[in-house]
Amino acid sequence: MQLKGSQIIMECLLEQKVDTIFGYPGGQIMPLYDALYDYRDRINHILTSHEQGATHAADGYARSTGKVGVCFATSGPGATNTVTGIATAYMDSSPMVVITGQVPVNLLGKDSFQEVDIVGITLPITKHSFFCRTVEELAPSIRNAFRIAKSGRPGPVIIDVPKNLMVEMGFFELYQPEYDDCPPVPVDMEQAACIAEEINRAEKPVIYAGGGVIISEASGELTALAEKSNIPVVTTLMSMGSFDRRHPLSLGMAGMHGEKEANMAVHNSDLIIAVGARFSDRVTGDTSRFAKSARIIHIDIDPSEFGKNMRYDYCVNCDVKGVLSAVLPMVEENKREDWNKRIQAWKKAKRKTHDKLNSDNIFEIINDVMGDDVIVATDVGQHQMWTAQKWPFRKPRTFITSGGLGTMGFGLGAAIGAQIANPDKQVIHISGDGSFRMNLNELATVSSQKLPIITIVIKNHTLGMVRQWQKLFFNQRYSSTDLPDVVDYEKLASAFGLNGYFVQNEEGLRKALTEAKSGKTGAVVACEIYIDENVAPIVPPGEAINNQLLTETLV
Repeated sequence: MQLKGSQIIMECLLEQKVDTIFGYPGGQIMPLYDALYDYRDRINHILTSHEQGATHAADGYARSTGKVGVCFATSGPGATNTVTGIATAYMDSSPMVVITGQVPVNLLGKDSFQEVDIVGITLPITKHSFFCRTVEELAPSIRNAFRIAKSGRPGPVIIDVPKNLMVEMGFFELYQPEYDDCPPVPVDMEQAACIAEEINRAEKPVIYAGGGVIISEASGELTALAEKSNIPVVTTLMSMGSFDRRHPLSLGMAGMHGEKEANMAVHNSDLIIAVGARFSDRVTGDTSRFAKSARIIHIDIDPSEFGKNMRYDYCVNCDVKGVLSAVLPMVEENKREDWNKRIQAWKKAKRKTHDKLNSDNIFEIINDVMGDDVIVATDVGQHQMWTAQKWPFRKPRTFITSGGLGTMGFGLGAAIGAQIANPDKQVIHISGDGSFRMNLNELATVSSQKLPIITIVIKNHTLGMVRQWQKLFFNQRYSSTDLPDVVDYEKLASAFGLNGYFVQNEEGLRKALTEAKSGKTGAVVACEIYIDENVAPIVPPGEAINNQLLTETLV
């Protein structure tokens, strides 16, 4: 049948079972928004306050569901405003398709109004970039974009569409998408047997679980393997929730701000089974001193990760779910009592809480009031690390954060996407007073969409992580880190039609959260803490992960 290019785009989105789009209209994408008007009963469009917020929302939608997030933006500044969001998704392997408007083909290369080469700009931060020159290219480009975004190691794809293609007529034929155009690599049973043999022989093994476990939906297989052979599990920031934090074999997060027992277990292990992890520098510290006595098995869907950051003794290029399923029957039951007793000795005692708010009692109260069955999105900074350390994530896709790029301002948009995708869940956005300022305009989206998102701002009047580094590594020369106390969070929330609270003690926080949870609108809860409370432990840059500065060193 003959359709306008804009209609072809919308039909292709329906083919891909897209139910939500996040975006912001403008001149060069206006024909697509005109077509969207006729599809408004089938596809929900969320108008955000800024294109960056739209990309973060699409990302949060994707991370909380496993489906491809979709974003629309116009040309020029609209397109360039998506760059940080695209890079954030790329670094964390989040599936996203961004469709941008472009000036008509006959105006390309003439410095036309709002013309920018967004394909060129985003080439290093996308899995693939499409530029359509004819209306006939639209359908195959969109179909391929979704296949690429979702298959293998997921990631963002951009499709740049000149305005004239959106109004031209073209032939369209319905198509049933097939993600198995790129079938998973079959598991080599000989490789699976070798992995099982290594595990059975090891005395001090550790499973190092990365974000690939969540992407592969392999949490069940990971848990079964750990339990059968009593192997302790450490996680990366991106895999929080892949293994129940309350499980006795869980050691929590490893790395720069990892738990002492997690880092010590990795450092003293004789076998590391790395599952869907990339050995980020934030995890390994000094690679020359990383687990020197351990053999390393690296399992990943992306072969480019093998040897990129860390040596390996054995690598398997395959979907981690398939590998773990194949290995499990071959692994012997083993209590590993000596190894697990040694790990228990490394576990730190629970610190006492005080009436004055601090990172310990804040998260204890939040979890107590909100419960475990929530989705938590964060920005980047001290509050992000405290969340990873102190929140007992029990299920996959319940912790949404920017790990690879470290994007301040990510959290609120991501929370919006997660809440839209999971209307029956409570979504909490945890931020710092530095990060929160970067994209607080998205409170307008929270309000206009009537989303019950609760934003918790941990307010210490400073750029906390920067100040912490200045204290520890720059001789306490606090340059440009203090934040003037100019924001009245209660009035700010009220201005957006939300409930606002400012609290300074445990009783106030508990009361505010209880009221916010029972309210019919979103809320902002600002919690004041001591400016010098730092994230601990911390591995100094360039050090081995067993060389941690602990709490008493910092406060």
